Amino acid sequence: MSSAALNAADTAALIPFPALLDALRLAVWQAAQGVIACPARQVAPLAGGGVILSMVATAPDIAVHKLITVVPDNSVRGLPTIAGQVSVLDATTGAVVLTLDGATVTGRRTAALSMLGIATLLGRAPRHVLLVGTGTQTLNHAKALAVIYPHAAVSIGGRTGASAERFISEHLHAAHAGAHGADSHEPGAFARPPAAADIAAMADDIDVVITGTTSKQPVYLHPARAGRLIIAVGAFKPDAAEIAPATVSGSRIYVDDPEGARHEAGDLLQAGTDWSQVQGIAQALGAAPMADAEPVLFKTVGCAAWDLAAARVALSTRHDQG
Repeated sequence: MSSAALNAADTAALIPFPALLDALRLAVWQAAQGVIACPARQVAPLAGGGVILSMVATAPDIAVHKLITVVPDNSVRGLPTIAGQVSVLDATTGAVVLTLDGATVTGRRTAALSMLGIATLLGRAPRHVLLVGTGTQTLNHAKALAVIYPHAAVSIGGRTGASAERFISEHLHAAHAGAHGADSHEPGAFARPPAAADIAAMADDIDVVITGTTSKQPVYLHPARAGRLIIAVGAFKPDAAEIAPATVSGSRIYVDDPEGARHEAGDLLQAGTDWSQVQGIAQALGAAPMADAEPVLFKTVGCAAWDLAAARVALSTRHDQG
């Protein structure tokens, strides 16, 4: 197979959410068993206040190297917050067989990992999901929900009601009818259109909250409560936190990458979390769901093993397409 560099739309077309969800379930287990090797990512600062990330993972079939930049201030410049690429390599020869758009892989595998968190920790289709934020993470999560849980009510909470309404109008106004803008190839649709929500006044029927902001200060301040699963995906630095410390302390905590979380999960670090009480999501696979019985927080920081899962799906889809 010859190497090919794909743009964002072509990358998304090769990584459908249902297949990615299955691939992540396998990758989570393989990473916990050491079948996938995933060294700690290297992080270096950029002059403009962002960072450059180098992430590697290897498995018996393939290896991946993701090199991306994350520059939060790019939103005011009209530029993408995340840019870069994922190189997919043959594990035997080391040859690059595919190059995927890094931002697209990151966004889709992050959203699919949240869907795995819902399936594993909530154990049922959610009734009402609140997505906190109006950026790329929220857009990817909305697309994933439209495919995996199309009958869930979805609300968007922004810094202001106007920002949430604007986000819905620009990105999600047609999602309930089956259209997804640039990603019109994606099957699935919301049963009802997403709506703007007031984060301060939480609807009682919200059973999943997913935060995907770049805020350094907590944006979710409500007490931990049984029957509401919180998934925090936005913060990946020790000095950034989206969830209030009291909420963190009152929850049973799962993380996607136990080693990476100890250095990068600011939500947990700022809450003074007892790490002996933190479990990896792999430990919950196959176990009875518990989010309806007690407060549960699933914190994700990301690792290259999840990019490897996305690369497997891309290669499989490309092979099926001939």
